[in-house]
Amino acid sequence: MPVRHNEYGQSIGAPVPEWRPRPLPPRQTIEGRYCTLEPVNAARHADDLHAAYAQAPDGRDWTYLGVERPADLNATRAHIERLSQSTDPLHFAVIDGQSGRAIGTLSLMRIDATNGVVEVGHVNFSPLLKHTPMSTEAQYLLMKLAFDTLGYRRYEWKCDSFNEPSKRAAARLGFQAEGVFRQYSMYKGRTRDASWFSVIDGEWPVLRTAFERWLSPANFDAQGRQRMALDKFRLPSAVAE
Repeated sequence: MPVRHNEYGQSIGAPVPEWRPRPLPPRQTIEGRYCTLEPVNAARHADDLHAAYAQAPDGRDWTYLGVERPADLNATRAHIERLSQSTDPLHFAVIDGQSGRAIGTLSLMRIDATNGVVEVGHVNFSPLLKHTPMSTEAQYLLMKLAFDTLGYRRYEWKCDSFNEPSKRAAARLGFQAEGVFRQYSMYKGRTRDASWFSVIDGEWPVLRTAFERWLSPANFDAQGRQRMALDKFRLPSAVAE
């Protein structure tokens, strides 16, 4: 896009005609092919989530979250109850389409409806959810909600700069790295440099098509293994097909 200039010869941003603040994300169920996202509810989801998180042999999945791994079922119930009371972050449970059980959570947060910006965060996927089509679909469903349903312009991903799995996940999903914000925050008694990533609305159509093609049953063999990696569907040769 050509750079615009004002009457002083200064470069200025592209116009945003007829922009209006966007709706807030609704507390509603979102159906997918492999999983469903439901607003977190302690009575419905806490016991399932406790069992799912118990599949992990230790607490390393909680290192970069704002809370420690709950010590027992009652602590998990209290944790999920706190999540359910929040509107920003707005937490969703990921429901396994086959078992009907909650096996992880994620949220929309730092919701800026005025500017059309929202962040995905508090991603806490159990071993039952990681590295499955459900984990990718859960991310896709929230991105689709933000861009296609609500009309947001920017979708963010932030993580501790030491959280290598999170940074790899952001890159795999098509987020663009934007740099590191030093001493961005503090948690658990330590400083946090934050790696920032984003997708903007102009990039979403290519990503959406890639997600939909990757999630197609035709992309998986009889053992459930992917035939083609997600990033390959974003290559110009794949986009042109």
